[in-house]
Amino acid sequence: MKVLEVIHGYPPLYNAGSEVYTQIISRGLIQAGHDVSVFTREEDPYRPDFDIRQEHDSQDPSIKVYLANHARSRDRYRHTGMDDAFSKVLSNENPDVVHIGHLNHLSTGIPEIAYRAGALVVYTFHDFWLACPRGQFMQMGLGESEVWKVCPGQGNHICAVHCMSRMWGGVPDKVDEDLSQWMMWIENRMQEIRHQMEFIDLFIAPSNHIRERMIAELDIDPQKVVFEAYGFDTSRLSGRQRVRGKNLVFGYIGRISPSKGVDILLKAFGKTTGNARLFICGRETYPDTPALKRIEKGLAQNRRDRIEWLPEYRNEDIVTSVFNNVDVIVVPSVWDENSPLVIHEAQQAGIPVITADHGGMGELVRHDVNGLLFRHRDVDDLARRLQDAINDPECIISLGKRGYLYSDDGCIPDIKGHVARMTGLFEEHLAQKKDAMVNPELKHTYGGESDGYKSCPRSVANHI
Repeated sequence: MKVLEVIHGYPPLYNAGSEVYTQIISRGLIQAGHDVSVFTREEDPYRPDFDIRQEHDSQDPSIKVYLANHARSRDRYRHTGMDDAFSKVLSNENPDVVHIGHLNHLSTGIPEIAYRAGALVVYTFHDFWLACPRGQFMQMGLGESEVWKVCPGQGNHICAVHCMSRMWGGVPDKVDEDLSQWMMWIENRMQEIRHQMEFIDLFIAPSNHIRERMIAELDIDPQKVVFEAYGFDTSRLSGRQRVRGKNLVFGYIGRISPSKGVDILLKAFGKTTGNARLFICGRETYPDTPALKRIEKGLAQNRRDRIEWLPEYRNEDIVTSVFNNVDVIVVPSVWDENSPLVIHEAQQAGIPVITADHGGMGELVRHDVNGLLFRHRDVDDLARRLQDAINDPECIISLGKRGYLYSDDGCIPDIKGHVARMTGLFEEHLAQKKDAMVNPELKHTYGGESDGYKSCPRSVANHI
């Protein structure tokens, strides 16, 4: 079949989890004999908005990558210019399936355009963006007593006060007008999201946590949301060769941003003693990296001297660039992580993980079985877990042998099996959609613009 992947960034320009996953599944679909192209964005301030440039995947030139320019807007959700760019690519590719990984920085109009063109529209939840304008249910309003507070859930007033207040006019006697304006903005956004959801045939949830929360937040028919764990190119995660030194080495891998909790990790490491080092691997960002290095400078000399900042690595080189040089991976995220790729990758390589007992992180690690858990956002508790590892390095390293919890051999789901399951879902729902088109009387069993989706019952795997 022909599949058009839609994602808000694609490696090597963007290397966060959803972007890396899109590249992995695109290559997996190609290897399984399907035709794959990608619609994504780039930010070129010297080219017109929504201008399309075509490239190819860096390792598989059979994957066409269409890059629509989007350099001047980050908070708007609907762009008719982006809709037009997508329509051109859609017409050129004529896919059977449009598989959406994210619409942020693109346009919310894309599902309806794809649906009306006759494609099956599938959306994978990588975060909470459909329900939360910021995607992570973390508040970032101005003047908050707690920075990056966890949000209890979507609400027009909550969003306006605790997130959009950073964009208010700010004139004191206009506060009520500001609040009213941004509550209306949120209301309009959620109306647009719910309208577009009518054109999404199937949702994929890579964790039970995100499945349950998105069903609750957006009142989605549970039978429309299928759990399917991420799949990985396990061949690039083999061959780890770690030569132990006198220091236990903790590694952080990922984006340098507030949601990732690197500040908590630095503070926790600063409370430890003994022979240990901390490697922080990721692309430097401003102002985050300089701010984090100021936290580092405030630590005791015998701790800050043991911290090393390493550059971003190529995804294909994660074993040689990172895993060969660390003993433990730490995932300290402060948001409700979905299903972090780095936890899976570390487990495939036999590396124990220390992470929070929360969200999709807590689904993948069981305390004292394949890693250690600490209380979410708790610096002192993370410090205790790091110290436990330092005090008994042989014990923590042995936990890495268990690997992935939901397989007998500890191996994570491979891309071949994942692609087979995903294409099975595509084929099943394509058949249902075609039947509904040929037999209008079946429309009520499949859905439509007015009915909403009512799929045939399908068992949803639960890997807890």
